Amino acid sequence: MKIMVVSDTHGSIEQVLEQYHKLNEVDLVIHLGDSCRDAERINDMVDSEVIYIKGNIDSEPSEESHKIIQMLGHKMLLTHGHTEKVKSGLLQLYYKALSLSCEIVLFGHTHIPVYQQEGNVLLINPGSLVKPKGGNLPSFALLTIKEYTASAEIIFPEIS
Repeated sequence: MKIMVVSDTHGSIEQVLEQYHKLNEVDLVIHLGDSCRDAERINDMVDSEVIYIKGNIDSEPSEESHKIIQMLGHKMLLTHGHTEKVKSGLLQLYYKALSLSCEIVLFGHTHIPVYQQEGNVLLINPGSLVKPKGGNLPSFALLTIKEYTASAEIIFPEIS
């Protein structure tokens, strides 16, 4: 299963759509907040399922600030990251993953890409295609899930 992971689009989905169409056979798009409306618009414009959560600037009361999903035997925590204070470090997020028995954590909020393995927990932040920070280039993550393995890469596409 191939999953495109994006975060922090802040009202601009053009780059997400462009990169989605360049990828071959995306099964799922995960949007990690800031902005739920963007995720809804993406959902209307792609053939893949879109799962999303709200971020710190999203005001939709019906949307969850985190979700736990299971795919091919892998338990994943989806969160924007602001409630886990990821701008101050990843320890709180790591412990939350452990307490929920999640082996993969997808988070956003910092606009800075992260691919980090801590023990049995894989922590992934796709960065931002729209407003990258920390001197980083625009980015998103591509997560590949198989029955016994999960791998990911941070993609830094050429933006036209």
